[in-house]
Amino acid sequence: MPDKKVILTYSGLRELEDELQNLKVVRRKDVAEKIKEARAQGDLSENAEYDAAKEEQGEIESRIIELEKILKNAEVIDEEEISLDTISVGCKVKIYDLEFEEEIDYAIVGSTEADPLKYKISNESPVGSALIGSKIGDLVEAETPYGVVKLKVLDIHR
Repeated sequence: MPDKKVILTYSGLRELEDELQNLKVVRRKDVAEKIKEARAQGDLSENAEYDAAKEEQGEIESRIIELEKILKNAEVIDEEEISLDTISVGCKVKIYDLEFEEEIDYAIVGSTEADPLKYKISNESPVGSALIGSKIGDLVEAETPYGVVKLKVLDIHR
């Protein structure tokens, strides 16, 4: 079964490439040094520093593999080429939450880049998928774990 395509913006792609570079160049060397120092202490059977360093090494290698897989399957969205007629991945939207009577700005991104605390929502999330394809002025309902959210699209921009 082929791997799922991963939708990324250019900034998301750069962040993942930078993280991968840091893991390969800096973190690998740091953890190798920690393992070397722990080995120099002698008996490894009760050496907490050695165990912690080996665990960290495993986490780093797992993340490297994960990032390489993501980057191999990346489909990069050029935000400059996105139509602003309807909401799609790569655009920013201003919406009005009818229940809380507040305006919210979201960036619609692929699931890999999603970070709700930074108002980056995935196109696969309940709100993100409900917004996809909507136009300015549309009323949208999104089924969330907390109930139905009613939103009005105020603006679509880059």
